[in-house]
Amino acid sequence: MPNLLTLGGIDYVIIFIYFLFVIGIGWALKRYMSSSKAFLEAGRSLPAWVTGLAFISANLGALEVIGMSASGAQYGMATTHFYWIGAIPAMIFLGLFMMPFYYGSKARSVPEYLKLRFDEKTRGLNAIAFAVMTILASGISMYALAALMEKLLHWPFDASVLVSAGIVLAYTLLGGLSSAIYNEVLQFFIIVIGLFPLVFLSLKDAGGWTGMTETLNQVSTSNGFQTGAWTTMWSHTGTAAANPMGVEWFGIFMGLGFVLGFGYWCTNFLVVQRAMAANSMTAARKTPLIGAVPKILLPFLVIVPGMAAMALASKGTLSLEMMPNGSPNYNSVITSMLGHYYPSGILGLGLCALLASFMSGMAGNVSAFNTVWTYDLYQSYIKPNQSDKHYLNVGRLATIVGIILSIGAAYLAKQFGNIMDFLQMIFAMVNAPLFAIMFLGMFWKRTTGHGAFWGLLLGISCALIHHGLTIPMGADPSEIIKGGWISVIHTYPSSMAQNFWGAIIGWTSGTVCTLIITYLTKQQKSNEDLKGLVYSLTPRIIEKDDKWYNRPIVLACFVAALTLVLSIIFW
Repeated sequence: MPNLLTLGGIDYVIIFIYFLFVIGIGWALKRYMSSSKAFLEAGRSLPAWVTGLAFISANLGALEVIGMSASGAQYGMATTHFYWIGAIPAMIFLGLFMMPFYYGSKARSVPEYLKLRFDEKTRGLNAIAFAVMTILASGISMYALAALMEKLLHWPFDASVLVSAGIVLAYTLLGGLSSAIYNEVLQFFIIVIGLFPLVFLSLKDAGGWTGMTETLNQVSTSNGFQTGAWTTMWSHTGTAAANPMGVEWFGIFMGLGFVLGFGYWCTNFLVVQRAMAANSMTAARKTPLIGAVPKILLPFLVIVPGMAAMALASKGTLSLEMMPNGSPNYNSVITSMLGHYYPSGILGLGLCALLASFMSGMAGNVSAFNTVWTYDLYQSYIKPNQSDKHYLNVGRLATIVGIILSIGAAYLAKQFGNIMDFLQMIFAMVNAPLFAIMFLGMFWKRTTGHGAFWGLLLGISCALIHHGLTIPMGADPSEIIKGGWISVIHTYPSSMAQNFWGAIIGWTSGTVCTLIITYLTKQQKSNEDLKGLVYSLTPRIIEKDDKWYNRPIVLACFVAALTLVLSIIFW
């Protein structure tokens, strides 16, 4: 049975005040929304600390808060790979090497950069794929929120969908991208404040880190692993069978750390848009590096409570929701702990943290959708050469349409409960080959538009075929979504391993195809056309005015050193 939460009057007051704040931010910024640049690009006027926190908050959605806590319980400290190897190196690379091209080219979106660097057809392919994915992602955040509220509080599903959609629509329509970004900063602090007590209380009950480790060592041995499999990162990754995640070190390093990590953080317009809203080149470069600092520490906020919950559940101290087959429902970790630890008042704050995570995911996707639709699809293919006011109105209309489509996607998710897995699979398929062509395009001036377009198509196709020929252990091929819909020629120990290797295949095939087609076709752009878009043709940035400790390279070294130290400690 699900753990039903009971809210008191003070909890509803806290949630109501939170809703007033987020709408109030949009209302306060409304008077500045006089142009499409202000509405869709935040006027490129925001300071680095704001865009840096928004950069990480836009990613700190439902999947991260609920999903990573669940993974912490199911896989233990190995889940930290998604942060320290799957995000930090890519964020450093984005800040130091890729943002000068995105920001310096004056491109208004990632698809527009693809047009400047390659050609119109590559831009169009990416814009359409990205627009579809953002709507699905926004809808899934909406569905997850409504399903959670229905299960925990018996709130009507329809009402939860409409209220959450209405609030996101209100502050995004009023204040545009600026409102979304400032709300993401607020939501970041709400999430941290709302979830931090769980870390302290759960660890205290588990006997501190030492007591939790001892209990999880028993969990490891009872599941057929060596002691330490739940509390270390690298020491049990020699083979896939040696750790609960079912992935060996090469799959983690290459599949997650390079292909998926760089593919997501370096090419996904949802997060890159935050850096592009910064008020200077230096601020844009520092945006992902500032965001990397809390990203390094987030495992202690979302993964450690999941590990503690696993330890407490194994001792019978904490009751987790169970699946029909008798196994724990790991997705109930956070909500079970909220009900177990938080009294009335604090419970309202904890639920605000969950609401903030869902709403930041929705707003981030909608603000990215309206920009790509307005600039890369409507202005490029439907009605070019219109007035700025016309595109401002189109951007506002796209915000409304994006919310309506997200509501439809939420009901689609309700109808097909496994659409979350499908969405993650699509992200891996699209982002991996996209990073292949972006990397070649930025660092090899010979790369042609034909090579990029066909490399992207082939990379997606090969990743799709790999999915159709493989399946994770225990899955049924008739489900289709899990793979094996062509034939089963290989079985992976987990769906995570399947996605990692699918991404590797998508990136490799995209890279090889781009290289071959590039050598067979002629470069249509001159060196002058590519200036500011390719590394070898772009003047190096010399930051003379900033003090040494304010420079991106110094911040990058600090982030890398902190990540390395933590990785060694939890090796």
